[in-house]
Amino acid sequence: MKLLLDTHVFLRKRHSISSLILDESSVCHLSKLPSIHRDPFDRILICQAIEHGFTIATVDNTIKSYAVKTLE
Repeated sequence: MKLLLDTHVFLRKRHSISSLILDESSVCHLSKLPSIHRDPFDRILICQAIEHGFTIATVDNTIKSYAVKTLE
């Protein structure tokens, strides 16, 4: 388990990947989000992208139904 964690940390640093915290504004946006997508994880990602102006890399057409920037 420690090796897996060490590898994870190494790869995140190597590729300049940082964690995205689950902030209050993104959680509050959930109540405004239309119920198009049923996956709770995807709904949080959509809210974070909307709140912070991020682009989601996806081929999921349901996510593309929201007012969020996407990249295939």
